[in-house]
Amino acid sequence: MTSNKLFNILVPVISVLLGLISGAILMLVFGYNPIDGYLALWNGAFGDLYFMGETVRQITPYILTGLAVAFAFRSGLFNIGAEGQVIVGWLAAIWVGLAVDAPIYIHLPLAVLAAAIAGGLWGFIPGILKAKLGVHEVIVTIMLNYTALYITNAVIRNILTDSKDSTETIPATASMASEWLQQMTFYSRMHYGILLALFAALIMWFIIEKTTTGYELRSVGFNQYASKYAGMNVQKNIVLSMVISGAFAGLAGATEGLGTFGYMSVQSGFTNLGFDGIAVALLGANTAIGVIIAACLFGVLKVGALNMPLAADVPAELVDIIIAIIIFFVASSYIIRWAILRFKKEGK
Repeated sequence: MTSNKLFNILVPVISVLLGLISGAILMLVFGYNPIDGYLALWNGAFGDLYFMGETVRQITPYILTGLAVAFAFRSGLFNIGAEGQVIVGWLAAIWVGLAVDAPIYIHLPLAVLAAAIAGGLWGFIPGILKAKLGVHEVIVTIMLNYTALYITNAVIRNILTDSKDSTETIPATASMASEWLQQMTFYSRMHYGILLALFAALIMWFIIEKTTTGYELRSVGFNQYASKYAGMNVQKNIVLSMVISGAFAGLAGATEGLGTFGYMSVQSGFTNLGFDGIAVALLGANTAIGVIIAACLFGVLKVGALNMPLAADVPAELVDIIIAIIIFFVASSYIIRWAILRFKKEGK
C-alpha cells in the first residue's frame, strides 16, 4: 500500500499536472494556443527581473495566509476568517506606522507586532466561542470577515483621516520596502516581507513538530475526546490555535501595508488573500514546506496570468479555472489514491 508520506507528495503534484492539462484542453476548445498561453504565463512570472520581483511579492502574503489556514487545520479547525484577519492586521500595522515616531529598529518591529496581535485577537473571537459555547468557527469567521472590512473602512474615514478614502503613506522607519531589492528587480515592489514569511514558516514547523504544545494541538485536531481523556486542555488548545492562526494572517496584512503599498485605502471588497490562503494550505497538505511550495505556484500563476491576454490573447480568468481544477483534485484526493493503487496492482 502506498505510504501516506508518498501519497501526500503525489496528490498535489498530480493535481497540479491535471489542472495544467485541463487548462490546455480548455484553451484548445476555445480556439487558443495552449503553448503560447503557458509561455506567456511563464514570461509574465519570470520574463525579466521586474516580473520575478513581482512574483516574489505576490508569494509573500500567500505563504502567511496559507500558514494561517494550515495551522488551524492541523488542530482540526477551519479558519475561513483569514481574510478578515489580514484586513485588521493591515490596519493595525498602518495605524502604528503613522502614529508612532521612533527609529526603524523600534518602529518597524512594533508595527509588525501590532499586526500579529490584531490578527490574533480577531482569531481569538471565534476560538473562544468555539471552545466555550461550541459555536462553529466557520460561521463566526465568515461573519467576522465582513465585520473587519466595514470597521476598517470606518476607522480609515473617521479616525486615521478626515473623511478621506486613503491614509497617508507610512514613514520610512516603518516600511519593509527595500531600495536595493527594488533596484535589483527593475523597481518592482519586492520587499523584506518575504524574509518574514519564511521565518513564520519555520516558526510554524517548529511549534507543530518540535514542541509539546504542537503535539497537543495536533492531538486535539485528531480527536478532541481522546485528547481530553489524556488530560489535555482541549478548550485552551482550540483558542490558542485560532489565535496563532490569526497572528499569521495578521502578518500577511503587515507585509501588504508596510511592504507592498505603504498605506491603506477604503476597501470596496475583500483582498482575497485570505481565501486564496485556503487553497494554498490544501495544496500544501497543511505543512510549512508544502505551504511555501504551494504559495510559489499560486504566486507564479497569479502574476503570470496578467501577461496572458497581452502576449497570447488568452483570458487571464483561465488561471482561476486552472486553480479551481487543481483544488478540486486535491479535495478529491481519494480518486487519485484509487488510481495510484490501481496502477500499482496492474504493475504487479
